[in-house]
Amino acid sequence: MKLNCRAASRLISAGLDRPLSATEHVRLRMHLFLCGNCRQFSQQLGALREAARRAGQGEDGSTGE
Repeated sequence: MKLNCRAASRLISAGLDRPLSATEHVRLRMHLFLCGNCRQFSQQLGALREAARRAGQGEDGSTGE
């Protein structure tokens, strides 16, 4: 069954909190292969998560100058 963008965005978010099942993973990968908007959303969410992780560790990305 094909995913729509709403279901894909929910799986993208869920995948940050828990491991996706094999079926969820395959369905999401297929959708991301075909949908540039969801692919961009996934990349942005990953970047946001990484920035939050760094901020929590005191790494703001600045050189301290």
